[in-house]
Amino acid sequence: MNKAELVSKIAALSGLTKANAEKALNAFVEAVTEALQKGEKVTLVGFGTFMVTQRAARKGRNPRTGEEIKIPARKVVKFKPGNNLEAAVGKKK
Repeated sequence: MNKAELVSKIAALSGLTKANAEKALNAFVEAVTEALQKGEKVTLVGFGTFMVTQRAARKGRNPRTGEEIKIPARKVVKFKPGNNLEAAVGKKK
């Protein structure tokens, strides 16, 4: 599902126009992005939690040359699904 399909689905489920649904989706993405930039967790009960974690520096290999390289530490975004989401996805159809 791409953004346009998601906007259409939100509009259909909520009764909003597609323009308003897109504004709502953009606002959600912006709010989550701002919170994660500040190092905050974003928890949607039943759906899941977005969080930023620190990935340690490590050694890797260049697959082309086999040369060992240093991969620097960095922050990464992680998502931990909530129980309701896991249950819904795990159901057999």
